[in-house]
Amino acid sequence: MKKILLLCMGLALLGCKDTKNETGVEETTTGVSANDGLTLFAGEYIYYADAAVLQIGSSSIYGVILNEKTKELNALAQTYKEEPTDGVLVQVRGLIVPKPEGEEGWPNSIEIKEIISVKKQNSDLNKAVILEQKGYVED
Repeated sequence: MKKILLLCMGLALLGCKDTKNETGVEETTTGVSANDGLTLFAGEYIYYADAAVLQIGSSSIYGVILNEKTKELNALAQTYKEEPTDGVLVQVRGLIVPKPEGEEGWPNSIEIKEIISVKKQNSDLNKAVILEQKGYVED
């Protein structure tokens, strides 16, 4: 009975490990620190045209509240971007803020309080599709 209990606990711990998905973006389980109530987030950060999002893995997307830390993060991210639409891999700590009723946007946003790391993303994954409209002239 003890062996089965230990096996179940071991499998549960393995399920909480950080993993990399097929895109190479690290998926990190978020956790709340007991000391300050901040949550750790790791994923792809994209800032463009006065809007920012943080994508964690392939399914979780958060809006990012624009504040002084976001400005600092944008400045750090510029050194890793080739195009304005490129994303960077970040680790940040912050607060999850639910979307106020009646407002548009993501269901939850992140208010960044601390920047842990910023690094360049795999360049093959940073390719945005840019559409260009060409004029058509009839004879």
